[in-house]
Amino acid sequence: MKEKMEVSSNPHIRSKDSTDNIMLSVVIALMPATLFGVWNFGWYAALLIVVTVFTAVLSEHIFCKICKKPSTVRDMSAVVTGLLLALNLPPHFPLWMASLGAVFAIVVVKMLFGGLGQNFMNPALGARCFLMISFARYMTDFTCDAYTQATPLTAMKAGQSVNVLDMVIGRTGGTIGETSMIAIVLGACFLIALGVIDLKIPGLYLASFAVFLTVFGGHGFDVSFISAHLAGGGLMLGAFFMATDYATRPITKNGQYIYGILLGVLTGIFRLYGPGAEGVSYAIIIGNLLVPLIEKISLPKAFGKGGENA
Repeated sequence: MKEKMEVSSNPHIRSKDSTDNIMLSVVIALMPATLFGVWNFGWYAALLIVVTVFTAVLSEHIFCKICKKPSTVRDMSAVVTGLLLALNLPPHFPLWMASLGAVFAIVVVKMLFGGLGQNFMNPALGARCFLMISFARYMTDFTCDAYTQATPLTAMKAGQSVNVLDMVIGRTGGTIGETSMIAIVLGACFLIALGVIDLKIPGLYLASFAVFLTVFGGHGFDVSFISAHLAGGGLMLGAFFMATDYATRPITKNGQYIYGILLGVLTGIFRLYGPGAEGVSYAIIIGNLLVPLIEKISLPKAFGKGGENA
């Protein structure tokens, strides 16, 4: 053989879209939630976003230089990681803690496992959970000048009523990017229109979560109760922007169905029976860890070994 064959790591899937174009599309799709978060919480939220994104990009560049590899910051995946991490932080989170989280996301969760496509969990969510364990008091402090009351999910956990319309619009406390359901859905529609993501995973995630609430929530099919849970917390942000992460989701169609349902059930368990009011981050991370098993049981059988003739 005179031609040289290229050997690369899995998954061996090719697309006309380049990584940097996909990541740029994700950044654009996150702009409605980002801009609304800055408008909702003020200039410090903007500073927090800038610092987190800058630290993520710088961490990846320095890591590549230390390892004497070409810098991979041009693919913009570090920008997406830093932005998603910032959107998952309280609006007055200390800057140095946010920077530490960005370094953890890039260096520990992403680069030490081989870089983009080789990470075993979503880097932004991995960093969020790291910060939650390390700085729980700061990660659960959502008070600011505009909102001094508890977040809607915390209020619901305590048996209080909430205003669903405020949650849909975003006139509530919470992390920088999770409050406005409208802004998140606008960005998700943009990605769906471009074909960057589809509705298999987020659709099944939200539907299975709603079914779980109906069966085990103690309210039956209560539209207000279900709508508040769908609009509250990081569910929409997680379903459309993190559960759909190419590197950490299953690649098989049946695996994606299983994955979406699993995330909905896990989120329901954490929200209804866990000590906290959230649960999206832990549900997606557990789902990420189970992806190899999901793919193993959902992998189509080859023809001649039990599979059907295509």
